[in-house]
Order: sequence, then structure tokens, then C-alpha cells
Amino acid sequence: MLASPRPCAYPPGATGQSHMTQPAELLPPAPARRRLTHTESRAAAIEAARDLLLEAGPQAVTLKAVASRVGRTHANLLHHFGSAAELQQALAGHIATTICATIEQAVIAFRAGTGTPRKVVDLAFDAFGREGAGALTSWMLVTGNESALDPIIGAIHDLVDHLHEGEDRAIGGTVLKLVLLALGDALMGCPLAAALDLPATTAREMAEQALIASLGTRDPLARPVTSVG
Repeated sequence: MLASPRPCAYPPGATGQSHMTQPAELLPPAPARRRLTHTESRAAAIEAARDLLLEAGPQAVTLKAVASRVGRTHANLLHHFGSAAELQQALAGHIATTICATIEQAVIAFRAGTGTPRKVVDLAFDAFGREGAGALTSWMLVTGNESALDPIIGAIHDLVDHLHEGEDRAIGGTVLKLVLLALGDALMGCPLAAALDLPATTAREMAEQALIASLGTRDPLARPVTSVG
């Protein structure tokens, strides 16, 4: 029996080396790589760290791995972050800011009548689950890097202020309940629901019902109405 032919490494009709190939000395010099600013370098590293978080989990977010991903040296990353803990804190801040901005837009859409409570719930749960915020949070707690949670707490605090412009803190309880349910679901929601013979979406439905219930007595997402006259 004849062995299957190996796939051709060149396009049909090619001989393995193009007749248009020029000697190396005749080729134009490769353009010099632009030197990134400090801000650009940090942004590129944080984006690479986020990719590693989603691909392999929080334990994969190391200075060495991130440096390799962005084509920099370990010393270069140390210059921009100082330590792996600071890199994780910057990543947490980036994720938290993105999460809260997205949730805020969902709340604005809800106020405008184009969104639903479930949309707000899904965004929060997806952020802690699919986007890796829950795994990163638990990893930082296990490794004793509690200070890295400050950006997440700060971003949630800012979200509450933006939604009510500092006039009413009643929304704080609703946001707290939503975040805790989303975080718990990200860490153990699926296996726990399966063990209890419940649908995997049970925690989301609980959060949705809690949000709807709070809207039934007093809308914690609506800004205070000022009477005129």
C-alpha cells in the first residue's frame, strides 16, 4: 500500500523557491520597531495578561508569561509594574472598570425603556464568569494579595455614585446583592446547582427576581424626581 503523499509546502507550480527571490543585501531594511511609551507598554501588558487569564486561568498571569506574550523582557515588565502583584492589581482595575462601564450602560438602557433587568444581571454574571473576574478575585485572595481587590471595590463604588450622582445610596444594597451572587456563581455555581439538581441558570434567575422585587417597591435604578412648581 502506497503511503499518502505529503502535502505540498508550496503553491501549485512552484519549484520550492521563487525566481523573484532577491538577495538579502538587496532587500529594503526592516522598519525599526517604534518605542512604546510607558502608558502604551502597560496597556499592552494588561491586555496580554487578560488574554492569559481567559486562556489558562489566573495562575498563568506571571511577569514572565506576559513579557513573552508582548515580546518584552522580564526586566522590562518589572520596570513598568514592579511586581507580579502590581500587574495583577492593574489587571483587576482594567477588568473592573470595563465591567462597571458595561453594567452602567445596561442600566441606562433599562431606564430608557430599551433594556431589561435580566440584561443587567447577565452582564454582571458574564463579567465574573466568562470574563474571568471571579477567578482573578479568588486567586488574589488565596495568594494574600487582597490589596489588588481595591480597584474592583473602587470601580463598583464609582458605579453606584454614577448611577445616583451621590444623592441616594439605596442602590448600594442592590448592587451588593448582584455582585455577590455573580461572584459566587462564577466560583461554584454550576457544580453546586448540579449537586442540588437545579438548572445552571438558577443563580441568575434568583438575581433577576431580586432585582425585579426591588424595582417593585422603589426603583433603585431610577434617579430621584424633583417636583416642579
